[in-house]
Amino acid sequence: MRKIIVVLVLAWSLPAGAAPSAELWAKWQTHDDASAASIDHSIWDRFLQTYVKVGSDGIARLPYGRVSAPDRDALAADLARLARLPIGSYSRREQFAFWADLYNELTVKLVLDHYPVSSIRDLDISPGLFASGPWGKKVIVIEGEALSLDDIEHRILRPIWRDPRIHYAVNCAALGCPNLQSAAFTAANLEALLEKGARDYINDPRGAAVTGGRLTVSSIYVWYQSDFGGTERGVIDHLRRYGRPELAAALVSIDRISGDRYDWGLNDLRP
Repeated sequence: MRKIIVVLVLAWSLPAGAAPSAELWAKWQTHDDASAASIDHSIWDRFLQTYVKVGSDGIARLPYGRVSAPDRDALAADLARLARLPIGSYSRREQFAFWADLYNELTVKLVLDHYPVSSIRDLDISPGLFASGPWGKKVIVIEGEALSLDDIEHRILRPIWRDPRIHYAVNCAALGCPNLQSAAFTAANLEALLEKGARDYINDPRGAAVTGGRLTVSSIYVWYQSDFGGTERGVIDHLRRYGRPELAAALVSIDRISGDRYDWGLNDLRP
């Protein structure tokens, strides 16, 4: 009976019923590490610095209802500009920053286009009878290919870079998600922001918490366990790597995950 209950709880909490696997779209492996060309992320960076606010609870929120019309237009224009870039001609680091920023910028624009909503899962625009949320809808064309948010995360970022910190970079506009950074990713700040994202999330109760000798983690570590070593031990080792002294000490005697949780409420900042 206990196993049946766990399966039902996890199935209810998963986006679109299950976590997509990482399946490489080979076209996007093309890159040029000899290229010194850089991508301008200044419009998105200004938007983030203007609107993202981190509260006393450590959660980054965005006041969707107060985004100005000029800033909405600027986002749309910026996405159109990014769509025209020959992304295959850039270096791997430029590409990572491009895809992470593109994912986040598209997500924010989709929420703005459908606001007010209480959760991103209310954006019921994905194809399929039982689909929910925006992740499966083709929302941008890059180098002649129509792409969805799922394509960017699960067919490009995860299979090409194979870096678990991707989960701290892409933001799904949910309270349970790792914070949307208040600066755009660039090739120059990429490593620092990925490390910051991992530390901030893991040391927040949304990421991991040990109470009474029991470890509760974000459902991200259950849905995407394959990206964190493929086992509960791999997840725990990852948490220990980034855990600050208090959490790291609590994890010493932990050898299993006792539960998981995730808050799909919109990361909205209301008056």
